[in-house]
Amino acid sequence: MSSAEPRGLQAFPEALSSREAWLEPFGWYREMREDAPVRYDPERDSWDVFRYADVKRILNDDATFSVDPEKASDFVEPEGEGAGLILDTMLFEDPPRHDDLRSVVEDSFRPRAIRELEPRIRELTREILDSILEDEGEMDLVSEFAYPLPVAVIAELLGVPVEDRDRFKEWSDAIVSSADERESGAEFARRQQEVQREMGFYFLQLIEERREDPREDLISTIATAEVGGEPLPREEVLGTCMLLLVAGNITTTNLITNAVRCFGEPDVDLLGTYTEAGAVPTMAIEEALRYRAPVQAMTRIATEEVTMSGETIGAGDRVIVWLGSANRDERQFPDGDSFVPDRSPNQHLGFGHGTHYCLGAPLARLEAEVALSELFDRLADLEPVETDLQPTRSSFIYGVESLPLHYATV
Repeated sequence: MSSAEPRGLQAFPEALSSREAWLEPFGWYREMREDAPVRYDPERDSWDVFRYADVKRILNDDATFSVDPEKASDFVEPEGEGAGLILDTMLFEDPPRHDDLRSVVEDSFRPRAIRELEPRIRELTREILDSILEDEGEMDLVSEFAYPLPVAVIAELLGVPVEDRDRFKEWSDAIVSSADERESGAEFARRQQEVQREMGFYFLQLIEERREDPREDLISTIATAEVGGEPLPREEVLGTCMLLLVAGNITTTNLITNAVRCFGEPDVDLLGTYTEAGAVPTMAIEEALRYRAPVQAMTRIATEEVTMSGETIGAGDRVIVWLGSANRDERQFPDGDSFVPDRSPNQHLGFGHGTHYCLGAPLARLEAEVALSELFDRLADLEPVETDLQPTRSSFIYGVESLPLHYATV
């Protein structure tokens, strides 16, 4: 496979290429942890790392394992105006630039600031539930609840019209997607570039408006920010806005959905317990983050030769750390393949670790707690509808496209 092809085409290991495998990758993870904890995959020209200690070591070492794709030996510069905008974000910057960019919005995502949002998040949750629930019926948890709520929240924080939520979903899905097996590398690249250009144009208009007339929103904060006495470059302003919109809804949507999947599994069977209680314990949400993490993998680039588990990773090599595998590692989590709602301690890597620990983790946790508690408080019964689930087609985001549920209200 040519190194010039987009990474989306290379991202899925052969073992996870089928729908069934990506829905339940955990058996393969277990096999890899035991037999090949650090392994090179020539088809993807990447190293895979599966054990908790190794994954945590990599995420903790910014100097040896960079997030900057330009440090990869096979890096290919995206072509076309706006094609690389999503790269101009803290997600793909090492310190100190990462810290500069994160500092622009970090105050808005600190736990104290996020706690102040709880009344509004609860109000939005109730409005959505009022609009979708009847006395009894079926709903798609993803499209009717788990997606609209995080979009409404991040839209208000950013200062963008929530009425554009259909466009937000289209953009978000495209940005995190892997290539369709029916399209070529060039077609995938064109599709990604077109989405980034469209998002860039959308935000550029809003950014210019906020520079002229700032408001109490994140776009105004980003548009008028200075780092070291200098305004942020246009590309980084755009990239930061785009990142917050995508990351602000994708992770939380899948956290809410994956949690309900966990609670409804036959060997767990907690949906009845939580609907009766009208609440979900915080520890159960943390266990969902471990058990079915919304982000299953992250990419790093080795900046120097390094030996790990007897394997030598070369400078410039791409390294995929499998968070979903690390979170099941029995060396860290006894009975790791079982859902234990009151697990403690639970130092999972569901939001990553180290410098790039998820900026929006406090917001995602709060949204999930409010959303699930309000949902279960309204329901007397909730059951999954038997159907073939379709996984989110992304090489690192883990969830399902739809989760139909039968419900009865209190």
